[in-house]
Amino acid sequence: MQLRTTWLSLVGLLLGACSDHSTWRPLAETEYTPAQAAQRQKAEAARDALAKALLGELTAALANGPQQAIAVCQERAPVLAAEVAQQHGVRVGRTSLALRSPRNAPPDWAADHLRSGPATAAWFAGSRGEFGAMLPIRLLPQCVQCHGEAASLSAEVRAALAERYPQDRAVGFR
Repeated sequence: MQLRTTWLSLVGLLLGACSDHSTWRPLAETEYTPAQAAQRQKAEAARDALAKALLGELTAALANGPQQAIAVCQERAPVLAAEVAQQHGVRVGRTSLALRSPRNAPPDWAADHLRSGPATAAWFAGSRGEFGAMLPIRLLPQCVQCHGEAASLSAEVRAALAERYPQDRAVGFR
């Protein structure tokens, strides 16, 4: 089975509003303007803040069983992402080609990168001055309790996933 990766997509808004009409292109570090370099720092800070907050809540929930962590991901992760986005002046989303929730579908500018292969950070420039970041979320050992091979998930986790995410495809991660 292929390695699956969940991504954190961030779009910095300092340089302009995100628009469906923008054209995006990959951006090499050597091409950064000073504003884009600042946006990258913002994106990385937002990623780190979200990871810390989410991991803290997930770790606490896992103490009561992995099915409790599913509730954190469904209910708290979007709230935490919105808080981090506001604090850092960026838009934040989690996405993957193996989605748990269809609401997390990748934006058009990110979809090709998701399909391109290895999970590496990537940076993008929008034609309207936007700056985009695709940052892989690294799988931790505790994550496989809910995202691992389907056959290895506990009956409780499978039941919680079926109830909360009837179209779940976010398993098979390793």
